[in-house]
Amino acid sequence: MLEVSKLIPQGAGLAPVLLKRASSVELDWDVRQKSRFDALDSTGRRLGVFLPRGTMVRGGDVLVAADGSLIRVMAAPQAVLRITPCPQHGTPFDLVRAAYHLGNRHVQIELKPDHLKIEPDHVLADMLRAMHLIVNEANESFEPEGGAYAAGGHGHAHSHGHDHSYGHSHDHAHGHDHSHDHSHDHGHNHGHDHGHIHGPGCGHDHSK
Repeated sequence: MLEVSKLIPQGAGLAPVLLKRASSVELDWDVRQKSRFDALDSTGRRLGVFLPRGTMVRGGDVLVAADGSLIRVMAAPQAVLRITPCPQHGTPFDLVRAAYHLGNRHVQIELKPDHLKIEPDHVLADMLRAMHLIVNEANESFEPEGGAYAAGGHGHAHSHGHDHSYGHSHDHAHGHDHSHDHSHDHGHNHGHDHGHIHGPGCGHDHSK
């Protein structure tokens, strides 16, 4: 196993020719938010990654192995919910409102100008549907927004100043019981049975 203990955020300072020659490794978000994991790179080498505690790996980062070789990190496609405003009645503000309510529930969100992404959760999908948003299942990379406040939990060793304090464990370790007016245990036991979900007012029959 090839040990990896160093990360260069977004390959900063590396010559393009070095990056072109580097191997690559595809990792989903569940793996990339950990500082200790094993993986196989594109050449079949087994990597034992041991980064400083709290480090989160982003797509585009470069890992440096003990032998000096470079490994480009690629964000692997994974199951996500893609959230967009209803074309008939929605506005971009609907996404702002949705991001507020999701953030209030400590949900990790990837923010885009015209859509949001979250990990699959049927309870949250129902909430978003009730807010006149369209929710589609997709298989895409997931890069949730980093935390902008300095508190406990996952730090970020990329010198961005982010601490990602809401992590992925959903136990929040800060003394509240996650009882934000929706009774689900955030176990992510997703049935994926809501492929193309529309909210009220989208011109579809919601009487079922």
